This record gives sequence, C-alpha cells and structure tokens, in this order.
Amino acid sequence: MATEATTASKFPESDLRPIPQPPDFHPAIVVPAQTNGLRFWQLMVAGSIAGSVEHMAMFPVDTVKTHMQALRSCPIKPIGIRQAFRSIIKTDGPSALYRGIWAMGLGAGPAHAVYFSFYEVSKKYLSGNNPNNSAAHAISGVFATVSSDAVFTPMDMVKQRLQIGNGTYKGVWDCIKRVMREEGFGAFYASYRTTVLMNAPFTAVHFATYEAVKRGLREISPEHVTGDEEEGWLIYATAGAAAGGLAAAVTTPLDVVKTQLQCQGVCGCDRFKSSSISDVFRTIVKKDGYRGLVRGWLPRMLFHAPAAAICWSTYEAAKSFFQDVNGDSNVA
Repeated sequence: MATEATTASKFPESDLRPIPQPPDFHPAIVVPAQTNGLRFWQLMVAGSIAGSVEHMAMFPVDTVKTHMQALRSCPIKPIGIRQAFRSIIKTDGPSALYRGIWAMGLGAGPAHAVYFSFYEVSKKYLSGNNPNNSAAHAISGVFATVSSDAVFTPMDMVKQRLQIGNGTYKGVWDCIKRVMREEGFGAFYASYRTTVLMNAPFTAVHFATYEAVKRGLREISPEHVTGDEEEGWLIYATAGAAAGGLAAAVTTPLDVVKTQLQCQGVCGCDRFKSSSISDVFRTIVKKDGYRGLVRGWLPRMLFHAPAAAICWSTYEAAKSFFQDVNGDSNVA
C-alpha cells in the first residue's frame, strides 16, 4: 500500500492522461493542399501550359534533330543541321517541319502537368524548405521525369514516326491504329526504359542547374528582383537556357538510342530484335562508329536551351498569375 501511495504521489493522475490531439491530426505524410501558395491543380495547369508552349515553339528544330538521328539501312554519311534542314524542305516542303506537331500537343500538356506538379511536391518534402539543397532538387527532378515519361512516351513515339514517315502514316490516329494492329501495345513503350534512363540524369542535371543558376543570378543581379521571392524574367530565361543546354549535351547518346527504338521499321530505319539498349548501342557503333552516338547533339542543344528558357519563363509566369488570383481571393 505504501508503494502504491508513493507511486501515486510521484505520478499524479493528471500527468498520466494522454495528450489531446486536434481532430484532424494524422501523422502520415500527405500531398499538401498548397505548395508555394498554389493549389495542386494550379501547378498542373501551369506545367501543362509551359510544356505545350515550349514544344510547339521549338518543334521544327526537333524535327531536324530526329532526321539526323534516325538510323537508315543505306550507308550513313555525315550530315549537319543545314543539310538536314535543306533535305526536309526540298523533299517534303516547309510543312514537313511541323509533321507530328498534333501528337506533341496531345502528349506535352498532360505530361508536363504531371512533371511540374510532381517536382514541386517532391521538392517541398525533400528540401525541407532549404533553397540551397541541390540534391533534393535533382532527386525531385528524377521523380518527376519517371512519372511524366509514362504519360508522354506513347505520343513521343507517334510524333517521331510522323516526323520521318514521309507519308507512311496519314496522321496521328492512323499511326496509333496501325502501330496497335501491326506491332501491339508494347511498341508504344519500346523506348520507355531508354527514355527514363536518359531523362533521369537529364532532369537531375536540369533542375539542379536551374535552381543553382537562378539562385546565383539573384545574388549578383538584385536589380532583377522586385521582391523577396520574385525574380525578373531574364533570370528565369537565363537559368532555364543554361540548364537545358547542359542537360541536353550530356544525355545525347541515350537520345540517339531512343530515336532508333521509336522509329524502327519506318521509312527504311533499322528494326531491332529487342529493345535492349546495349544491342542498339552496338548497332549504332557498328554502322556509324562512335560519332553515331552524338548525332544531332547540336540541334538537341539548340532545342533544349531556348525551349527550357521558354518553358521556365512560362511556368513561372503562370505560377505568378495563380498566386495573384489566390491573393485576391484571400483578400476578398
């Protein structure tokens, strides 16, 4: 009894009661209702607009790059941007530069909606609100690209086949129906593994470079900053161009492999027995030497540098618009 009394005196009943929790308390991590003051759907809309504007504006350059990278059965000769451009214009006319643009439009919007929204949410959790955490930015970029590539890869395959098809397909839906009938559903994802292996390092370099360059420019160019969190459009464009150009340069070999897998069997392009990356690598090196692995590197950089500048500027502009809308709603 004495022991019980002593215990009761050391631990009063009030001290043993459970700590009350708010009714909505839940320890699990959930997707935030808002990130950077924006709702999740607003991030998706901003990303969708940015991706569509980026790819539509730079589509002719992408067409030239695809023609340079496609591996044909005929003996391969060195070909530059000027020769590829002239060949397309001479053979099919200026409209050929935009063949496949509707497939790009159908894929780019949804894919970039997934891309940017996943990036923002991942960055919020992984960085711990530390703007200098480059590793978190890179990892978030990888998460974003794995998700968005699952959405974009089928339409990217259709787009590239139309770009080099030279009348092989009547349009987007004809290409989709014929590929499904002749090659099966798997053909739409034949390059998915290669695409992810290419875009994972591409996006890691891209986002880490973008955040680093943007941060550096804000520090050395305070005149472009109109507030604590708002940079000038020149900073967005410069950081985006630097990130896009660098990421494109280091991932060109895998982009060449991706093009081979997506265009196989179309207009004289080689067909591969499997989608093995190593098999495609060996075929390219055997037919064209190691230089074949960097075919199209210049138009790829010329595409991604301005495209990233356009994309990031548009994305940040859309975010600013939604932040203003949200601010007005809160005031009202």
